[in-house]
Amino acid sequence: MIEIVLLGRPRGKERPRANTQTGAVYTPEKTREYEAALKYAAMQVMGDRPPLQGPLEVDITIRRPIPQSWPKKKQEAARSGTLRPTTKPDFDNYAKTVDALNLVVWVDDGQIVDGRVRKFYSDKPGMWIKVEQIDPEEGIFG
Repeated sequence: MIEIVLLGRPRGKERPRANTQTGAVYTPEKTREYEAALKYAAMQVMGDRPPLQGPLEVDITIRRPIPQSWPKKKQEAARSGTLRPTTKPDFDNYAKTVDALNLVVWVDDGQIVDGRVRKFYSDKPGMWIKVEQIDPEEGIFG
C-alpha cells in the first residue's frame, strides 16, 4: 500500500476558467498550486519506484479544519466525527485532484477501478490518499 499525505487545508479541483479576451481555457492558479504540492508529496513517497500498473483501489480521506468561530459543543461534535462536512467542495472535486498523481503513482487515473472519498473535520487538516493494487486474478466475485 502507498500512502500520500498532504497537510494543510484540502482543496477540491476548481472548474476550468475561460479567458474572455482570447477564449483560452485554463486551470485556476489555486488548483494548479495544490495539485503541484500533491504531486511533490507523491514523488517523495514513490522515490525511485515506477508508477503502478494494473487496476487500483484508492481511498481518499479529507480532513477539513474546524472553524474556531463555532461554539465549543459544535467543535467537539466535529472532532468526534458526529458532525461531518456537508458543504462544498463536493467529494468528487476532491477526487479530481488525484489527476496530479498521473505518471507518478500510477500511469493514468483510468486504472482506478474502486475509489472512496470521505470528508471529516479535524484539528490536523489535510488529505490522506491510500493506493492499493488489486489482484486481477481475484475478479469481481473474489
